[in-house]
Amino acid sequence: MILLPCSIQLIVNADDYGYYPCVSRGILKAVAAGTVTATGILANGPQLESQISWLSGYENLDLGIHLNLTSRNPLTSVMAGKLGRWDGNFPGVFAMTGEILSGRIGLECVQIEWCAQIETVLRCGINPVFLNSHEHIHMLPKLFKLARQLAEEYHIPHLRLTRAEWMPPLGFSSGLRNVLLQAMQSVNALHSGESVPLFIGLSRSGKLDFAYLKNRLARLKPGRAYELMCHPGLFDPAEIADSRLLSYHAWEDELNLLTSTGIKALFGEFNIRLINYREYTASQIT
Repeated sequence: MILLPCSIQLIVNADDYGYYPCVSRGILKAVAAGTVTATGILANGPQLESQISWLSGYENLDLGIHLNLTSRNPLTSVMAGKLGRWDGNFPGVFAMTGEILSGRIGLECVQIEWCAQIETVLRCGINPVFLNSHEHIHMLPKLFKLARQLAEEYHIPHLRLTRAEWMPPLGFSSGLRNVLLQAMQSVNALHSGESVPLFIGLSRSGKLDFAYLKNRLARLKPGRAYELMCHPGLFDPAEIADSRLLSYHAWEDELNLLTSTGIKALFGEFNIRLINYREYTASQIT
């Protein structure tokens, strides 16, 4: 009898659905190509209801909520009132982290805002199966515990546990990020409360490429489940006016990669089986 090698299970999760309509359209192209199996929705994106309506017909696509504290304007007046220094808009991730760690923005305020984001998506008829966050801010231990609490309250089965990734080349900033993230990961794993797919893709966040994927997939272990973070999209300068975003997003390059014949050959080479979170849950039960 010939024993077939055990496959590697991979969830390909596109962040930022709803960020811009052009990004959402690009994500759906990757879904249609059969590569992306999950996407997280930004509840404070523009024209959200219209963009969510585009998801109709993608029954095999897992949907989650990409909790946000670092981009655009909050959904609640409580949070906006705390952001007067930034005209009521979310500041960047570093400024927001400082506000939270200092206590100037408390957990109750974050909870009210995140509940509003979750309920906005629920009102659109979406049944989310996972939570994660924009720029991984939920990995701050006090926010991770809150996100876990909200996942339980709203019956959302999965919460991303972002992992440091020590893949070369590593500069000072990426090395420091990894040290901090690894410390948070160790603390948060104690409160994760579930078996989670191992997270990959951080070292090429926003600029996923073929060389990285080939190197990373070669290191995965048969029989294990992984989540690959990606950021495919289309770029429309009429929609995306902030040129700073281009320094750390290569939306169309990622889209071209994820819809290429090369990536499908790569999955075959390394015996990768694409799954979604629902299939992962079923595999844990059986």
